[in-house]
Amino acid sequence: MAEKILVPIDGSEHATKALSYTFEEFPDAEVTVINVIDPIDVGYTSTVGMPGYSEEWYEDSKENAEELFAEAQEKADEYGTTVSTITDVGQPAQTIVTAAEDFDHVVMGSHGRSGVSRILLGSVAETVVRRSPVPVTVVR
Repeated sequence: MAEKILVPIDGSEHATKALSYTFEEFPDAEVTVINVIDPIDVGYTSTVGMPGYSEEWYEDSKENAEELFAEAQEKADEYGTTVSTITDVGQPAQTIVTAAEDFDHVVMGSHGRSGVSRILLGSVAETVVRRSPVPVTVVR
């Protein structure tokens, strides 16, 4: 049975490296990419309170996810394989950990922050590593 691997993607170079790593190291795996739409990203601008803004923001976020999935499939095509996709809404780390329950492995990129920036911004990769029910490989 092929290993089922979850790869979180956010459009960053780090996520692309993690996806390439997955295809290279696990050529027979069933790969699923996940994009988490974070409601916190809507921000606190003056447009937030406008009628329909949250729906517009959500639609834009879903379109962005579809673009990321198309890029992931292009990368998969380079390796002669396909990817499945998941779009979910929530806090990224927790959403990834919850989704990981249905997989054998998570491979994700890390922005490699350290020191004060890591403390202030947190680390999705670190949280996933600490809480994941399955092994996690972090690609830098």
